[in-house]
Amino acid sequence: MTIDPVPVKPWTRPPPTTEDLDWAPLAKIDLSRFNEPGGKEALAKQLYDALTRVGFWVVVGHGIDDERVLRQFSFGNAFFEQPLEEKRVFPCNFALGEYFGYRENERWIGDTGVKDNIEMLNIPKAIPEWDHLPRHRIVRENYEEIASFHRELFDKVARKLFVLMSIILDLPENFLANAHAYDKRSDDHLRYMIYNVRSQEEWDRAQVYTKGGHTDFGSLTLLFSQQVAGLQIRTPEGKWKWVKPVEGGITCNAADTLTFLTKALTDAGFIKSTVHRVVTPPRDQINIPRLGLLYFVRPGDSTIMKPVPSPLLDRLGLLTDEDKDPNIPAPTGTEKQEEVVECNRAGQLGLEKMYIVSVAVLISKYAT
Repeated sequence: MTIDPVPVKPWTRPPPTTEDLDWAPLAKIDLSRFNEPGGKEALAKQLYDALTRVGFWVVVGHGIDDERVLRQFSFGNAFFEQPLEEKRVFPCNFALGEYFGYRENERWIGDTGVKDNIEMLNIPKAIPEWDHLPRHRIVRENYEEIASFHRELFDKVARKLFVLMSIILDLPENFLANAHAYDKRSDDHLRYMIYNVRSQEEWDRAQVYTKGGHTDFGSLTLLFSQQVAGLQIRTPEGKWKWVKPVEGGITCNAADTLTFLTKALTDAGFIKSTVHRVVTPPRDQINIPRLGLLYFVRPGDSTIMKPVPSPLLDRLGLLTDEDKDPNIPAPTGTEKQEEVVECNRAGQLGLEKMYIVSVAVLISKYAT
């Protein structure tokens, strides 16, 4: 019996909101300048403030064709329209340390009587270590296109941002890029995500539990523009401001691993992992599903849980003698993650919170 492919209808971005919102002033990093003479140094100087004070910025000029981006949104939209039994063939269980697969909106939010409205599908990067994992039908049928998008996004955006960060830290240019090398095993994943429509009353009840926000763990988060407003960041002044979707842009934020990497657990820490949240969309968008396309960069297996040997951090007085001693043993990123999962299984703490509390900063073995 022949099974027809999952239909993938073209998805287009909805109109932007017309409401006058309090937008956060985010730096725009134009990566088209990256290979110009002096371009990397100029971009690193521009990124410095965004990285150390705000924690969020927007990348433009990245060179990824928007038709390719819209195609990924179309895959995500088609997936979420599939029957629940099809989506459940490869479930994701965060509590067991699993990051790949489908997470459905089955959880009740506290005692609000409101269900979580988020669904997501996390797709690992295309490396041999993950070939054994099951794939949903829409992923199998379009795998070459999805996998090549994975790689293009890493090479054209994530890798270049890591180079700029290494320049800022006075490290060899490829230090952080090698620490997150695409070909090395890690939990990097492309995410299709949807916030399903709910009423204003349901949003109000749910946000009693979610208004405080969160930070991301991992190293770097990339979010493609989709026009429905909802993301807010907490500014250095402690105010909540909206993140404006930028057509053709990618909103980026540093995550907890990078803050740990640069001693940001201290009062004078360097890279900032900013608290953010998703709130009720504006009135003219509240009845539009908020479809998301994201990429999460995670440190690889071959990382040591120890601060980076940054001359800049040393000059700032952030590195201790213990930090700088290469003979002091430290676990790898994989070993630390396994410890976190075991603690979670024992019921000691939620996985993400446990990771944030217990994880040290990372240093790659592959610095060059």
